[in-house]
Amino acid sequence: MTGVRTKSGTTAVPGSADSSISPGAAQWLTLRHCKQVLAVVHTEVYGQRLRDVLSLLESDLRIQVRFTVAPHAFNAGARRSLPAVGGAMLPWEEAVGRRFDLVIAAGSQGVDRLTGPLLRLPHGAGHNKLSRPHDDRDPGAPRTVGGLGRRYLVRGGRVVPRALALAHREELGVLRRHCPEAMPVAQVVGDATYDRIRAALPTRRHIRAALGLRRGQRLLLVSSTWGSGSSFDRLDALLPRLLTELDPEQYRTAVLVHPNVWSGHGDWQVRSWLSPALDRGVALVPPELDWRSLVVAADWVIGDHGSVTLYSTLTNAPILLACFPADDVDPSSPGAELARVAPALSPSRPLPEQLAYARAVYRAADYARIARRISSEPGRFGRNARRLMYRLLGLGEPAYEPALSPLPLPGRLWGSPGDGVAG
Repeated sequence: MTGVRTKSGTTAVPGSADSSISPGAAQWLTLRHCKQVLAVVHTEVYGQRLRDVLSLLESDLRIQVRFTVAPHAFNAGARRSLPAVGGAMLPWEEAVGRRFDLVIAAGSQGVDRLTGPLLRLPHGAGHNKLSRPHDDRDPGAPRTVGGLGRRYLVRGGRVVPRALALAHREELGVLRRHCPEAMPVAQVVGDATYDRIRAALPTRRHIRAALGLRRGQRLLLVSSTWGSGSSFDRLDALLPRLLTELDPEQYRTAVLVHPNVWSGHGDWQVRSWLSPALDRGVALVPPELDWRSLVVAADWVIGDHGSVTLYSTLTNAPILLACFPADDVDPSSPGAELARVAPALSPSRPLPEQLAYARAVYRAADYARIARRISSEPGRFGRNARRLMYRLLGLGEPAYEPALSPLPLPGRLWGSPGDGVAG
């Protein structure tokens, strides 16, 4: 077998004990012949995605997982999404100089520099957004569906991923239009977030109680993605209205901000911008809290073209759109279909009236149809993703059914223990 020269000058052989560490260090390991897996974290969002799939490798003593933070404009919060990794954390340049038996990433930036079969995962609810019109990483390139164009998948004339995981079979058609040479590596595996939200729906009452919601209170979840087309720059007008027009004893409001906003502007700045509303009882969801529990708990969702809004179609919460930049969304995507179904928030009408209207026109069948477009493998992500990873590793799967962990109960956002049971 041909070896690969590492930065230290040693030769690493794939699948051997020294494939990602030097021979001198390998002699001190307890398990010396593990397959070496590298989890590449670009941003906090990507790291959250990887945690779902990495849970499928837990408890297998044949596998060693290491982590690295790749270069990215929003990697300031990347480490916050990682487990306590200790010695399993590799500096990026060191990771580039080693060989791995499997590389897992939810982003494309820099992964062509890594050595080992790459599994590329989506980092949101499918692929709804279009690539940026002026991307300095690929100047002059036409806009494509984000994550599925050549700029994301091809470097130096070759397809970089060994396997491209997709959530829905519809995305095969999108890939065929934008990067047909990647079709042979595409694998439809489903969506972990879809499966975990759906599995958590029966526990909604317990999640609401954990948040501190009292019986009869209604939760209004305000969600913002990142970028100039997001709803974030409308929060300064929307949040005061929520506080003045809605009865605080009946309604609770939680604001969910995309991790790229926290990363791009800093934690202190985000809290500072929203502090007038926070001082009056609005809850800002901390970036380390698993946001999916808030989606399960919500009675209404006010959102934009971000993934949180689309995942909310899995619940019974009516959705109102605070904004929707149609030019930045693939018109054939489920996100665009949601924009044709969900009512748009009006700045001129009373909020109680608009919430009542959204509830009155809510059609469960419409939302269910859109939700079905998120994953064509409902409940099967764990099985499909584990099978794919073990095939890439050249290992037989463990002799038990794979399962995703239940969503954790969230921390308390309102009140104190013993305030009452949520309904």
